[in-house]
Amino acid sequence: MSFPANFLWGAATSSYQIEGAVKQDGRGSSIWDDFCYTEGRVANGDTGDVAIDHYNRMPQDLDIMSELGLHAYRFSIAWPRIKPLGRGQIETRGLDFYDRLIDGLLARNITPLPTLYHWDLPSALQQIGGWTNREVADHFAEYTAVVVNKFKDRVDQWATLNEPWVSAFLGHAAGIHAPGLQDPAAAFSAAHHLMLAHGKAVQVIRDVAPKAKAGIVLNLAPVYLTEPAPDDHPAHQSIKLQDAMLNRWWLDSMFKSNYPEALLNLGDMVTNSIQDGDLAEISRPIDWLGINYYQDSRSVPVFGNEEAVQALDSTGNGAMPGDRGIRMADPVGEITDFGWSTTPDGLRRLLVMLTEDYENLPEMYVTENGCAYDDPMVDGKIEDSRRIEYLRAHLKSVEMAIEEGADVRGYMVWSLFDNFEWAEGYRQRFGIIHVDFDTQVRTLRESAHFYKEVITTKGENLG
Repeated sequence: MSFPANFLWGAATSSYQIEGAVKQDGRGSSIWDDFCYTEGRVANGDTGDVAIDHYNRMPQDLDIMSELGLHAYRFSIAWPRIKPLGRGQIETRGLDFYDRLIDGLLARNITPLPTLYHWDLPSALQQIGGWTNREVADHFAEYTAVVVNKFKDRVDQWATLNEPWVSAFLGHAAGIHAPGLQDPAAAFSAAHHLMLAHGKAVQVIRDVAPKAKAGIVLNLAPVYLTEPAPDDHPAHQSIKLQDAMLNRWWLDSMFKSNYPEALLNLGDMVTNSIQDGDLAEISRPIDWLGINYYQDSRSVPVFGNEEAVQALDSTGNGAMPGDRGIRMADPVGEITDFGWSTTPDGLRRLLVMLTEDYENLPEMYVTENGCAYDDPMVDGKIEDSRRIEYLRAHLKSVEMAIEEGADVRGYMVWSLFDNFEWAEGYRQRFGIIHVDFDTQVRTLRESAHFYKEVITTKGENLG
């Protein structure tokens, strides 16, 4: 087996997780600033105020990318750096930062892969309802026009959104991400308006930069029971609903111009925000699909009294559909510091499933894949063998999926650097590059050297 000759090897980050400089050069406040400043929301009271100070250390970080031999760098643009209030005034100093970043990448022969939205909604837009307000989709389209017009001469590939499932359901139902709501109806409203924003942004990209590729990045995973249950057990319906929320809501709306019937049948909670013509806008053809994969979504059926059957689902919110009669399965494989399973074959199965289920599927990229481990530094060296084996196994799965017909064009390791890991603060380390958060010193882990060899050998070192 081998990867295609033009396979794109890269790494990924996001603006709020690495940039810091939250009050520098006119940047406006975001919902993640607000979330971090609310007591009890983030582990250890951590914030993204400094993160890894990438905003001020960007040239050094670009040199590290060049040293690794990256073909591509996936990053996100902070909406509140460009439009501090989400609409109206444009902050040119924010555009200038990404101007320098993109020029620096191109000077090092690294392809820029910007994502327009990675969760840092301007606070001023949250004050008018955030993603539950249909108007925000139009504001996103206006922001997209500004950014794409600025960089259309140097950027050939755009992602509209990153992981809208997380924004909608972890942010509006579970309440463990910004904006911290626990309202299932708000979650479905946000889910629809996020996809509407995506559709509008695709049209903007088509109008402003007709030769550019437009796509989206989704977190997807196989959803299944790890143990059998009788045909009439509610676990089967719950699994169908969870697959609909995690995978099919986003995929079906784009590639089939409809939402899953299993969710629509739940009534007003799901359908209230949907208007005539919305699905046509959402299903505008895209040129590529980004897939973020970490682990399978595995559940076991619950047997016993009614209270047991009402066990909570993985969102942590019992009011969500898809929670009856199941609980999360115990983790398997080499357990990460996050407590997540290691299920590399799930990535192969996912890529093949997408290929088989969607006739109009565009080319695919694995836009995030990685694991959290905090191995000690000894004599200036960090032996992170578990991360190396994680990456090796998942890259082999990508390779096998390609052999089975999946049109996968690239792979982006998550993450290039240790960073601010959302509600986990700084206690989860995903980087192939270690960051000392006190001194901001960067140290390449052994996994970074391994990944450099993967790039150099085009995957021939995977064994």
